[in-house]
Amino acid sequence: MDGKEIIRTDLAPQAIGTYSQAVKVGDTVYLSGQIPLVPETMEMVEGDIELQIRRVFDNLQAVARAAGGELDNVVKLNVFLTDLTHFPVVNSVMADYFSQPYPARAAIGVAALPRAAQVEMDGVMALY
Repeated sequence: MDGKEIIRTDLAPQAIGTYSQAVKVGDTVYLSGQIPLVPETMEMVEGDIELQIRRVFDNLQAVARAAGGELDNVVKLNVFLTDLTHFPVVNSVMADYFSQPYPARAAIGVAALPRAAQVEMDGVMALY
């Protein structure tokens, strides 16, 4: 595909499968799912759900910046949680990383995530 650029940064966890951290096509960037892995160690962050959510946002932010954007450029965010009672924590932490107007968002309860993570997020970013 012409104009497709693969985005990669050492400031976010390396792909642990057959995917890219993000793919940029034109002014749109598709951010792959991030779980709370610490980039330097590729180990899960230790701590409660708030620390896991913050690590996921930090990872998404690193990839967004590598693509030439910021989290405020995210227009669609998907949140996957193994326990939907953690959703208020997502809202609280998200307010520290995003400013209004917030992106469109979905929150999905799932049975399990890679590496026994409690949260994963992916998104679509528009560079404008």
